[in-house]
Amino acid sequence: MSRPVILGLTGSIGMGKSATAAMFRARGVPVHDADAAVHALYAPGGAAAQAIGAAFPGTLAPDGSVDRARLRAEVIGKPERLAALEALVHPLARQAASEFLGRHAEAPVVVLDIPLLFETGGDERCDAVLVVTAPAEIQRARVLARPGMDADAFAAIVAKQMPDAEKRARADFILDTSLGFAHAEAEVDAILARLRGPRPVP
Repeated sequence: MSRPVILGLTGSIGMGKSATAAMFRARGVPVHDADAAVHALYAPGGAAAQAIGAAFPGTLAPDGSVDRARLRAEVIGKPERLAALEALVHPLARQAASEFLGRHAEAPVVVLDIPLLFETGGDERCDAVLVVTAPAEIQRARVLARPGMDADAFAAIVAKQMPDAEKRARADFILDTSLGFAHAEAEVDAILARLRGPRPVP
């Protein structure tokens, strides 16, 4: 039985991953948004909320959702606590991705949009990986323009992510989002043409 070609989409913060994912969606490609899946896990009644509340007392809001600011304070700079959180959340996130793949088993191509794709081993379930990138100064300017973001928060996020150069070295496709939307859209079309062809894996 055939199955979809699974394209992993990843890139460091501020590289243009969300905009690239939107381009695939606009072309009718099912896209699994790992960040949205985690938000659902943290929501009232979410599969992770009660477990996180039990493991990290005081991190649940009155409505039963995870208070992400409190949780961040519990794990930032504490590798053992962060590892405990990841041990709770990552299996549930993988399950959500598996359920997505099951729902779209008839699609020719699907995209797994996962920020920490390489860091969590998610690339192992992909047939190919697309890394979005941009020059470091453009990345920094994009991120620092976001509400509530400062240089320290940006540095902390980057420290958790695999270096851009290493991601690019492991990629099957690389898209430089600093070259504009027209270039990105042409690249997305070319990638889809290749994945839908007779030899889908680069």
